[in-house]
Amino acid sequence: MTHRPLEEPLRAVRPHPEAHWDRPPSPDKIDPAVLSALLHRHGWQRRGGAPGRYGRWTPPGPGGGGTSLLVPESRAFPDSEDLLGDALVALSRSGTPSAREVLVALAVPSDEIRWWRDVPAGPADATPWTVEEQLRAAARQMLLAGALATRARAGYYGARYRRTAAASLDTVLVGSAAGGRRLTAFVPVGTARPLAVRLHQALCAAREAIDYQRATGGMDAFDGAVEAGVSRELTEALIALVRGTEGARVAVAWAPAAGVPDGCSASAEAVEFSPGDLPVLREAGARFLREEPSVAVRITGTVVRMRRSGPRGDGSVRLRVIAGAEIPHLRLTLDEEAYRIAGHAHLAGLPVRVHGRLESRGGFRRLTGATDVVPVQVDEAERDRLTKSLRENPDFFDEACEGPYEETCGGD
Repeated sequence: MTHRPLEEPLRAVRPHPEAHWDRPPSPDKIDPAVLSALLHRHGWQRRGGAPGRYGRWTPPGPGGGGTSLLVPESRAFPDSEDLLGDALVALSRSGTPSAREVLVALAVPSDEIRWWRDVPAGPADATPWTVEEQLRAAARQMLLAGALATRARAGYYGARYRRTAAASLDTVLVGSAAGGRRLTAFVPVGTARPLAVRLHQALCAAREAIDYQRATGGMDAFDGAVEAGVSRELTEALIALVRGTEGARVAVAWAPAAGVPDGCSASAEAVEFSPGDLPVLREAGARFLREEPSVAVRITGTVVRMRRSGPRGDGSVRLRVIAGAEIPHLRLTLDEEAYRIAGHAHLAGLPVRVHGRLESRGGFRRLTGATDVVPVQVDEAERDRLTKSLRENPDFFDEACEGPYEETCGGD
């Protein structure tokens, strides 16, 4: 397994852009070539038009002949902006899902990630409502796995990086899930293109590793696939996507306005997975979980919970992590002296610093071999906030301030 060490400083969260995707963009900001590319991508058909001047586009599916758009091929003609304005109005009034998707992609230049699931149809081609929920849940799992892979390479992340990875999905827009069979996510180029690129690379690497295992019986290809972004989290997302279907596909289409990312092909084909891949994916996930190593860290955090069976001896402590690892909380066991130091630090409104190993077992939520527990000085504002937190949480000490802690806790 490969793993990049966790960094001590906290990463700054990039502010979300103000994206006005809820209204059509202004015609003067539209590139006619981009609009034509998006129409073609979403199934619209070009049916004539003046060569070199404009094209006539009709929506996909039956009944589309009654609606058409005139889209100029460039801005070289005086009526180009008027034609673009009319096309945008027609798209906004159209009831077809493809029209809405084109408008979203115009308003927020985005790479599009699409999922398809081949699920059995019910009466009148209807599907159970749970099928759509399964598609959305699997798609979110996959996006989160891609976001995790942009933070670091690991076969298993557990609780690491989840907060920042989940925050990076806040700008992703999602279309409707047509009958639980198809779903599109719009990943803004300005804030989340690395996610789309990494997910595309990881899916291709996962497909190649599965094919290698099914051909040779060896799992070695999955070790190398970690560097491309494959992880236990991705295998679990793929299992959720494929389970209960006759097959599933995932495709990434690059934003026409931004061009093709470096190292990627312009026409990325959909990556297909089948129920026959499920045993390999399960075995790979178990392998990632089993072989991901523990990590030596120096954690700074505030004590939020303490517990031990009596007034003396070792005790369990829960920390809210401030620095040293991208996880929200962790648990550790401290000897009597270190436990006393942690308790006094909390009562003084101070965080503590501790060395140890972050164990992969349990999702990197436990620190073992804790040593060198010391209070950390903070500014007055932070100290006041921590002290206020103690006053607002009178049940902080689970041991009810017994024995030598009675004076420190201010017993009743």
